[in-house]
Amino acid sequence: MPWRNKPTPYAVWISEMMLQQTQVATVLPKFAHFVACFPNVRALAAAEEQAVLKAWEGLGYYARARNLHRAATIIVNELGGRFPRTAAAWRELPGIGAYASAAIASIAEGEAVPAVDGNVMRVMARFWGITADIMRPASRQTVYDALLPHIRRADPNRFNQGLMELGALVCRPRKPLCPSCPLARDCVARKTDRTESLPLKSRPKAGPHHAMVMLVVERQDQVLLARRPRDGLLGGLWEFPQGRRLEGESDVHAVARITRAETGYAVRVCGTLARVKHAFSHFRVTVLPVVCRCTGGALRAAPDGAELRWVTHEALKALPQTKVAREVGRQLGGEKRQGRAPPQPGAR
Repeated sequence: MPWRNKPTPYAVWISEMMLQQTQVATVLPKFAHFVACFPNVRALAAAEEQAVLKAWEGLGYYARARNLHRAATIIVNELGGRFPRTAAAWRELPGIGAYASAAIASIAEGEAVPAVDGNVMRVMARFWGITADIMRPASRQTVYDALLPHIRRADPNRFNQGLMELGALVCRPRKPLCPSCPLARDCVARKTDRTESLPLKSRPKAGPHHAMVMLVVERQDQVLLARRPRDGLLGGLWEFPQGRRLEGESDVHAVARITRAETGYAVRVCGTLARVKHAFSHFRVTVLPVVCRCTGGALRAAPDGAELRWVTHEALKALPQTKVAREVGRQLGGEKRQGRAPPQPGAR
């Protein structure tokens, strides 16, 4: 992993933010692209937020990117470009919690603080036979406290990364590779045949599902976009205007209502694209993209404070977009490249 070769605070910080809730295989190419765009903290602080969001595109959880940018400006403007040296100091920056601060401080600075993530919780729950729910903060604190005397007798960098890798590659959630594990001899879960039942982990309740209509409104060679309010879910990203379909409402009525409410324009529906499904952390959506032509009216302010703007199809590619908007744009581009109009309503 590139951030492990002669680790610097900047590289470790960027990597740890990207690795939160994201697979390593996804992070590797995005990390290389991001540090090519912003090779140091001063370059990141000087960048426009939209450029940072665009470089982050594809990693999801965009609050992480906004927090990175905010933290970079604090490091440059308030700390004179000097990175924090301790986990406690890292936690003073936006978006950095207990795990990330410990990981950065131990890997980049050698501070003896355990970095307790999901992988480490799984390893230690099996090794010590912990039967408490590992999703509870008290369980995480128990593991942190128990690891503290051990990391103080070791190289903190190698200790934390060793436990992380053990959980990622050997002590896997399913079918752990116990014969390859250096802790196997003293592992309680292995001795008691509980490697598949430990750790105990409560599952979050399934969130609600919303049916959405997304309006792909075209005018000559332009398309109407909405930038989500900066503070909030997917803040600062661009998408096609959309709204929630009401219970029992038909697609036709939903399109008419949402178009009036979200844009102020009169439109003619040309067709639909394939529905797009997406899951957020607390709810799920199914989005129906509706391709329309603008026939009149005047642009009005969006009710949720989103910024509306006409852009060319070419300019659309340079803007940071939501995952659903990128998929809709891909479908729309495919229809245009094949030289045919989008399908008529009901075709898909």
